[in-house]
Amino acid sequence: MKKNIVVFTGAGMSAESGISTFRDKNGLWENHDIMEVASPEGWQKNPQLVLEFYNQRRRQLKQVSPNKGHELLAKMESQYQLQIITQNVDNLHERAGSSCVLHLHGELTKVRSVANEHTIYEQHDDVQLGDTDGHGNQLRPHIVWFGEEVPALEEAIVLTQQADLLLVIGTSLQVYPAASLLHYAKATIPLVYIDLNPARLEGIPNPTTVIAKTASEGLHDFIEILPQLLEK
Repeated sequence: MKKNIVVFTGAGMSAESGISTFRDKNGLWENHDIMEVASPEGWQKNPQLVLEFYNQRRRQLKQVSPNKGHELLAKMESQYQLQIITQNVDNLHERAGSSCVLHLHGELTKVRSVANEHTIYEQHDDVQLGDTDGHGNQLRPHIVWFGEEVPALEEAIVLTQQADLLLVIGTSLQVYPAASLLHYAKATIPLVYIDLNPARLEGIPNPTTVIAKTASEGLHDFIEILPQLLEK
């Protein structure tokens, strides 16, 4: 039976592809106050601004490609049962060939009805005010904004509990509740943390390996030591 590896990825996973990390040190995201473009209040105040912000992100996504790190994860599926849980809203994991990807914070290439969160459509082009579902309700980005629940969290917890190894890549572990996933892994399984500037792991009992490198460089190192980690 293939070993079950659960991979938890954040902004650092896509940084090498040219996708901007979530926010700068000054609290801005692409020169916008985050609450203006990533909160229900921002949407109510200026939906045009919010739509255009995500239109720009969608256009940028078309101009970038999966990086070596994405490709290495996809190749691992031939040897392991690999489940990716990502904080990222891009589709680079899927474009690299990964088949099991759970998006905690929504997907840039989807929109949904403001009246029904389960009415979801694929969307690769711009969205404007006046674009509606079949009942005349405005479409909004299919993104989990600040202050909104994370619908996929329960599924992510179950997947993490089933892992034989937990691999964390490119996240500062500062965004909750996503960062709390580490605490649901079985305490005896190996935990590997790849990040160029790794955060301190507190309250984690797992045997832990920290690789302070970029996603793609760290994955090269990880793949070399993986057989030994799974034997322990």
